[in-house]
Amino acid sequence: MSPTPPIAIVLAAGRGTRMGTDLPKVLCEAAGKPLVTWVLEALAAAGIEERIVVVGHRAADVERALAGVPGVSFALQTALRGTGDAVAAAVPHLRRAGGGPARPVVIVCGDSPMLRPASIAHLLGEFAARSAACLLGTTIAADPTGLGRIVRDDAGRFEAIVEERDATPQQRLIREVNMSTYVFAAGALVDAVGRLDNGNAAGEYYLTDCPRLLASDGLVVDAVACLDQSESLSVNTPAQLAAVAAALAARPTGDEQGQARHAG
Repeated sequence: MSPTPPIAIVLAAGRGTRMGTDLPKVLCEAAGKPLVTWVLEALAAAGIEERIVVVGHRAADVERALAGVPGVSFALQTALRGTGDAVAAAVPHLRRAGGGPARPVVIVCGDSPMLRPASIAHLLGEFAARSAACLLGTTIAADPTGLGRIVRDDAGRFEAIVEERDATPQQRLIREVNMSTYVFAAGALVDAVGRLDNGNAAGEYYLTDCPRLLASDGLVVDAVACLDQSESLSVNTPAQLAAVAAALAARPTGDEQGQARHAG
């Protein structure tokens, strides 16, 4: 068992420019709830009571929408400079929350309403069993187009996340993909985020660089394909929002199928 209960960071600062509205994307509704509410409820159902929501675009609106949700606090990303920068905004909150360097920190996106409690619980169980510094929740995609590939060495050990635009033709054949769902040991996360640089075409700080940094330190970093393919459904356009809303509405009450699929 983990020495302290897990804590979560929910990335919810983005604008959602392709949604055709100035409303923060995480506040767009699917099946009667804002996207971020689905995510927060999944985390709570997995036993994660403390959740730090990183806000940015129209931060006050997001905070107002989530006011009164038990266990939720907010961190402000003042400039939207990438996912690594978003996590850096939450670091002071992590420090105040305590729990020591081994405390599990779950990081998910606030616009991923298909996230299942059973997937999070499975990932946390694997994280504890492996005494990992970082564990990625991945899926085996029927069509990996547009997603970051999980590159492993000849022995099957995690090496890196390679974005499609940077992948070789051989790497593009990989079907195991990054789902932007992570568990980090708190101390390792804070260290890696502090070493990120923005020497890339976008000039942003990428959370996806953290697993590679920790692996290069010789720490245990791995990926587990424990997420359902449905959890890869993302929301970047109104059409995708409609597809996710339909998928959520079709889920069994209590999501028993998802619970059974990932249990154990």
